[in-house]
Amino acid sequence: MDMPAVVFYIGPFGVTSIVVTTWGIMMTLGVFCWFATRRLTLIPGRLQTVLEGLVLAIEDSIKAVIPEYAQQVLPFIATLWIYIVIANLTGLIPQLHSPTGNLSVTAGLASLVFLSVHWFGIRSGGIRQYLKHYLSPTPLLLPFHLISEVTRTIALAVRLFGNIMSLELVALLVLLVAGLLVPVPLLMLHVVEALVQAYIFGMLALIYVAGAMQSQQGSEKGNHI
Repeated sequence: MDMPAVVFYIGPFGVTSIVVTTWGIMMTLGVFCWFATRRLTLIPGRLQTVLEGLVLAIEDSIKAVIPEYAQQVLPFIATLWIYIVIANLTGLIPQLHSPTGNLSVTAGLASLVFLSVHWFGIRSGGIRQYLKHYLSPTPLLLPFHLISEVTRTIALAVRLFGNIMSLELVALLVLLVAGLLVPVPLLMLHVVEALVQAYIFGMLALIYVAGAMQSQQGSEKGNHI
């Protein structure tokens, strides 16, 4: 993939097309949410029904993994899912590329998940109790716990980047070879793959957060035995 073009500079820092696209996505989501919440009334309309159905579907997915903390992690996981879905689908717009097809973006998302795992873990039982789970069942496993934290974060970033980048490359190659004869099936494949990759990323983030929060419960039970 080509390096993203620099659109403008803020002092010595160049703002690339990927950053501008990401800003556009977030601004669009912000304006849409503001508009949607202003239009909702006591009588449910189609927009409210769709939004409530989306929130309930995400909440049910979270409850299936970590029911006791579903409300606590819902804003974070829902934001991840919604952003990644839209970012993945941005590549369908002519002259635009999916931000998630850039490693710096997926690395940022993976780093956010990494920090959030520890944030939720510490909040659920305190920093001292949270750090104890790295020493269980034996302190000898501490290096392996630390290595797994780093490797799974790298894997999270590379997996999303690799899949979206390869999807855009395949779409480009097919269009170059076959012209515009097969656009519809190709677009459907792009949509399905974008949804699947967003779901996988969000679900892995949810599993990591759930593991950190539930490790507190395991430590507390062990202390009471």
